[in-house]
Amino acid sequence: MKRKIIGFLILPLVLFMANCQQSTQEPKSKPTTQTDVAAAKALLQQQAAGRTAEMGKEKLSDYDFFVGELKDLQPAADVIPYDLNTPLFSDYAYKIRFFKLPKGQVVAYREREVLDFPTGTYLIKNFYYYKDEREVEQGRQIIETRLLFLDAEGWKTLPPYIWNEEQTEAYLRVEGGTRNVSWINKGGEEQHLAYSIPSQTLCKSCHVKNNKLTPIGPKARQLNQANVFSTGSKNQLNHFASLGLLTGLPELSKVRKSPIWNDPSTGSLHGRALAYLDMNCAHCHSKGGPGNTSALHLTEFETNEFNLGIDKHPIAAGKGTGGRPYDIVKGHPEESILLYRMESTNPGEMMPEVARKLVHKEGVELIKEWIKKM
Repeated sequence: MKRKIIGFLILPLVLFMANCQQSTQEPKSKPTTQTDVAAAKALLQQQAAGRTAEMGKEKLSDYDFFVGELKDLQPAADVIPYDLNTPLFSDYAYKIRFFKLPKGQVVAYREREVLDFPTGTYLIKNFYYYKDEREVEQGRQIIETRLLFLDAEGWKTLPPYIWNEEQTEAYLRVEGGTRNVSWINKGGEEQHLAYSIPSQTLCKSCHVKNNKLTPIGPKARQLNQANVFSTGSKNQLNHFASLGLLTGLPELSKVRKSPIWNDPSTGSLHGRALAYLDMNCAHCHSKGGPGNTSALHLTEFETNEFNLGIDKHPIAAGKGTGGRPYDIVKGHPEESILLYRMESTNPGEMMPEVARKLVHKEGVELIKEWIKKM
């Protein structure tokens, strides 16, 4: 009986030791094949491409967005120009915009939000000033180029590219910078400005919606306009669809069109004022925007007067009220906080908080007239 018990106890111990010995033996390694090497190289290249897209290449020319002399901003065949009905004000800088899609990919139509761009898309925005706005043939000075890139995790802001004085190249600068700019405006007045080029971090502050980065401009209602392409003047949305780059586009008559803020022929005073506020303010002052806590929603679609700030006390404006009690007082722009903040250039008071040092006089006049005629 004792022998049976001892045997019963020893057998599991022997099996356990055998398993331990087997598990500690080195596994037989497979010989490395050319397929394994190719896969490893492809993975490293993919990771490197991801890091490059995140941090940016050293020079703007490294992207091959443009052909010929870089300063001409002549787009390559797969780089598509676009424009907006009512653009964001940036200290009177002019802008030239492009997008580049991955080969074989398309954009999907959205009614209200930014178009649904595919992963791998670049948005390219160039900021410049004419030497003399009365005689644009005298040339221009390009100051900076900003890029947005869409990867699998979402939109990313790349560091700005600052152009050299010779206008032969733009170089990546994570920290941004300042450039002294001079020009003559349409009224013949000399203008001087220490133009601020935002850092990569500061760029992000204007592009957050629902805690995610997103572009501001390329919405269907802003793109619904004619533009001049190499094949002639065409409606932008129809043009993109005809190239096979845009899917799901309804009949153009069913697509909303944002008014041009300074062109009365394109919309009512109310419509133009909301279009201006939508582009310059709503990226913060909207549901899901960083300024949502103010309960001030300055979108083109807002119909509630209180949400637009009419007879509404500010929630957290601090000294930015200028001593005025309401965001908007009907018929009285001089009593409206909205106008006070638009006319200010003091940090902590002015709106928008970034991307400007100057007062947009013409924009102020538009909003002033809108409030006067309420």
